[in-house]
Formats: sequence, C-alpha cells, structure tokens
Amino acid sequence: MLWLSLVLFVALAVAVVRGGRLSNLGDIRLRLWLLLPIAFGMQAVTAFIPNRGWTAALGFWLILLSFLLLLLVIVANKDRRGMWLAGIGVAMNFVVIGLNGGMPVLEGAAVVASGFETGLNVMADIKHVPLDEGARLAFLADVIPLRFAGQGQVLSLGDVFLAVGIGRFLEAELRRPVRWFKPGVKLSGGSATRV
Repeated sequence: MLWLSLVLFVALAVAVVRGGRLSNLGDIRLRLWLLLPIAFGMQAVTAFIPNRGWTAALGFWLILLSFLLLLLVIVANKDRRGMWLAGIGVAMNFVVIGLNGGMPVLEGAAVVASGFETGLNVMADIKHVPLDEGARLAFLADVIPLRFAGQGQVLSLGDVFLAVGIGRFLEAELRRPVRWFKPGVKLSGGSATRV
C-alpha cells in the first residue's frame, strides 16, 4: 500500500498549500464507513491463506467481496467530490480480477518495481496471477511499476483512477469552509425563544 500512502500524503500537502485545513479531517463523515476497514481486513487476511486448493478459492472470493464492499461505500457517498473517479478505479480492478481469477501482473514491471531483484516470485499471493496472452482486459492489469523509498509496487489503471479520486476527495474535504456547528450536536435556543 505504498502508493496509497503516497497519494494520501500528496493530497494532504496540496490541500494545505491551497488553503485547506488539516483540522477538517476530524469532520469527514462517510456513510457506511465501517465497511472500509472490513474490506481492507479481508484483503489483508488473504496474505495468510495458502495459495492452493479450496483455500485459494476462498481467498479469491474474499478479494472479490472486499471490492464489492468498497463499491458500496462509494455508491453510498457518490455525492462527494472524487468518489465517482474512485468508483471507476475500484470497478476496473474488480472486473479484471473477476475475469482473470486474480489481478494479472506484468512480470517485467514487477522486476522493475522490485529494483531488479533476482529470483523474484511475482505470484506469491492469492490476489495476483501472471499476465500472459490469455489474460482478459490486459490493459487493466498491473503494468505500471512504482518504486519509492526502497519499496516497489506495480499499479493498474484502476489504481490510478482510485488514487486520483481519493486525492480529489481529500482535497475537497480539507478545503471546506469551517463548520461552526458540528453534526450531531444538540443546540437549544437562547432566552428570546423562551415564552
């Protein structure tokens, strides 16, 4: 998740430079937000599931279900800036993973992202499969190598849309005007309202 951390940092920095306030982070309200940690937890669990037999199938379905949960959050918050871009990215990744039994990864891109490490096992986890001539929608596969601070990752076009959408959402939230009255706070009228 190096790329996501980088996106969050850049989005926060751009928002602050453009007049946003970090204090607005505490005011962000997302509908169905609890599905986010569940979805990310489901994807994290697949790293510990053996990639063979019925456990590989279980891991694949966990990944697909996690993407559906992310799509639910995006649809529930579609009125927020950047969400439709993030939704396109999540949908792209969902479709290509569903059609190929995992996210196809270009081995050359993985080698570049790893810093040209020898003996690299590109398909060590359940989520990824090798990109070959039989891959469907190969243009949506992980083909963009990213190496930053000694860490590498291969991104897809869906990841790029997701990153831009999240960045746009964060920038819009940090640049919102100050809320004088916080949501959920009960207010009572002053002395002029009493009879």
